[in-house]
Parts: sequence; structure tokens; C-alpha cells
Amino acid sequence: MIGVMGGGAFGSSLAITLARAGQEVVLWARDPAAMAARRESPRLPGIAFPDALRVTAAPGDLAGAEAILLAVPMQALAGLLEAHPGLWPGRTLVACCKGIDLARLTGPSHLISELAPGAVPAVLTGPSFAADIASGLPTALTLACAGEDAAGLQALLSTPTLRLYLTDDLAGAELGGALKNVVAIAAGAVIGAGLGDSARAAIMTRGFAEMARAAAHLGARPETLTGLSGFGDLVLTCTSEQSRNYRAGLALGRGAAPDPSMTVEGAATARAMARLAERAGLDLPVTRAVARLVDGDLSVAEALAALMARPLREE
Repeated sequence: MIGVMGGGAFGSSLAITLARAGQEVVLWARDPAAMAARRESPRLPGIAFPDALRVTAAPGDLAGAEAILLAVPMQALAGLLEAHPGLWPGRTLVACCKGIDLARLTGPSHLISELAPGAVPAVLTGPSFAADIASGLPTALTLACAGEDAAGLQALLSTPTLRLYLTDDLAGAELGGALKNVVAIAAGAVIGAGLGDSARAAIMTRGFAEMARAAAHLGARPETLTGLSGFGDLVLTCTSEQSRNYRAGLALGRGAAPDPSMTVEGAATARAMARLAERAGLDLPVTRAVARLVDGDLSVAEALAALMARPLREE
């Protein structure tokens, strides 16, 4: 049995594709009554739950799971881990959220190690939209795990339409997934402000250079950032309006406020990464500009002027 904690679009989509592939899946959600009655998620209308998928509000129903997928927003992960300490020992916990915890300035695998001692941390990340996964469209993701049975976990979570590539570089996988959201906000702001596709390409390229620089400083392997969890996810989120972070950037570029009901992980990640960069003396101008942009301390025009006025240098 596989457990999924988080009844949002992404958690539901993973539960659906795993159950469709024949796995017994228990999906924990805060308010599962409507989902259980209608046998579908309100975030994924029209996509029926397979018979092998059971919805529950009781965390104890996941006690027999071989692995538990943690599909809650990054800033809610610490609270979830602290709320259910008896559920974690001896289990593989797969973080499916992307970002950096604002209070601790660490990624999800570090939170699992700190708050769920005795659990095996893993990270599932890469270029994907929940609707595509739930609809059975082909998707490839990175599974990062350093446990002894990482290959077994890869086999457990793979389906005919969900292909997982394995790495033991947890830091690289989670940083790629986190930092690309910051660049996606910047790319959306560029397009929202009418600055054109050439400017977006420049932001994506220089943003990726920042991602690689920050990840190397934090102990990740550079080649991990060139894979699905870094470059692949960057391309997807910087070019599609299905991306919440890109849509938030579009709104900011147009002088509007992003939808307050929408989780924009890149905003918190930009703030956290700007603090980390200042502490470490890292030069991350795009990240710093996005942090000030989402806080309302900088306009898109001011951010562009600052970036264009930086000293000329070699690439």
C-alpha cells in the first residue's frame, strides 16, 4: 500500500496514477467527504478515482504504507511532520513539494531528517502538471533517494505513464525544483510587462546560471541541475500558464496582484534564497530581484533597469 498525504491537485494526481496502475493507495486529505462521495478531486474535475484509491481523514490509515508521499505545500511540511510523529519511524517519506522552508532555510529532505528521525527521506520532483499526470499523459520525473532500496522505491512509484529517473543527489533534486519557481516568476513578469520572448530567454538562461551556482554552493552536484529536476522543470514552468509561479509573475508584470488563493512556492523560496545568498556572499541578482518584486519593494521596470545596469562581464 502507498500513502499520499495532501488532497490538492498534485497529491490527487499521484494517487490516481498509482491506483490506476494497480497499487492500493490511501489518500489523506483534510476534508475528504466530498472527494469520497464524488470519487474525484475538485481540483481535477472529470477524472474519476480508480477503485484502488481510498480517501481518508485519519492519518492512522496510512500506518501500513510501504512509502508515504508528502504532497503538501512546502511551508506546511514542517507542521505536518511535527503533527504525526508516531507515523514516520521506519518509513520512506517522499517529499513532493518544491521550495525552501522559510523558518529553517532548508529543503524538504532536511526537514524530514530533522523532524522525522528514523524515516528514509526521498524527493519526487521534475517537470509535471497535475492534470497531465492524472489524465495519463506521459511524464518523466526525478526520484532522489539515498536509501538502500532506492531502486525498489523507483519501481514501486513508476507506472506505465509515469517514468522515474533515480539519483542519490537529494540536495540537487530539491534545489532544482525549488529555484526554478523563482525564475518562473521572473519569466512571467517579463512577459506580463510586454518585454518579449528574447528577454524571457535571457532571464531563463541567467536564472539557470544562478540555480547552478547556488546548488553547487549548497553541496549539490552540477549535473543534477541539467536534468529533469532542474533544467527540465525550468523550461516547463517558464513557458506555460499552467504554472502557478509563472501566472503570478504575469500578474506582477501587468501591475496586478496574483490570485491570493493560489499557492506560489517561488515567492517564499525567493525570500529564503535571498537570505541564504546574503549570508553566504552569493551573487544571485535575479533571485534578489524576485524577492523584492513579490514583497512590493521593486517594480518590474526598476528590476529590469537594475539587471541591465550590472557591470559587463564574460558569460
